Amino acid sequence: MKNILLINGHPDKESFNHALAASYKKGALETNATIEEITITDLNFNPILKYGYRKRTELEPDLVESLAKIKKADHIVWIFPVWWAGYPAMMKGFIDRAFLPGITFQPVKGKPFPEKLLKGKTSRLIITSDTPSWYDYFFLKRPAIRQFKIATLEFCGIKPVKTTFLSVMKDSTLKQRNLWLNKVYTLGKNLQ
Repeated sequence: MKNILLINGHPDKESFNHALAASYKKGALETNATIEEITITDLNFNPILKYGYRKRTELEPDLVESLAKIKKADHIVWIFPVWWAGYPAMMKGFIDRAFLPGITFQPVKGKPFPEKLLKGKTSRLIITSDTPSWYDYFFLKRPAIRQFKIATLEFCGIKPVKTTFLSVMKDSTLKQRNLWLNKVYTLGKNLQ
């Protein structure tokens, strides 16, 4: 049985991202997988990594519980918007505070790369954006995807990381949004 973790990084519960999460979950519930969820905006934690890596700040209970879900998961689905070529501040704070040395990666003395503590997991990024996909790819070089996929998830051992990029949100019609909801439902049904 596959353990799926659905993480929503959008701070607004009325956003289309929350509809996408519900659609993915609906599809995944048609399988024999177990599904857990983290809605970052519901968590109670300080998103600021106050001391960097110099000194550990005690993890709040919501972060401890979230990390247990991440470690238990076989496949992690992240749903979030791209704003200013990055992801929302609260999501960045969640990653800063939870993806720490000794928890998701372990530095190895004398080596440039760490031991990857999240090996054996896969991931899917479901991203919404007002930027056209071609512009994000050719001109911006996919900064949010590169940062999160390569410099965070793969750095910690999660691989492969696949991406579904949904744009342009601001000009989308109800028909287009329904197509996206169906696409994400199918990803859930196929546990991708």
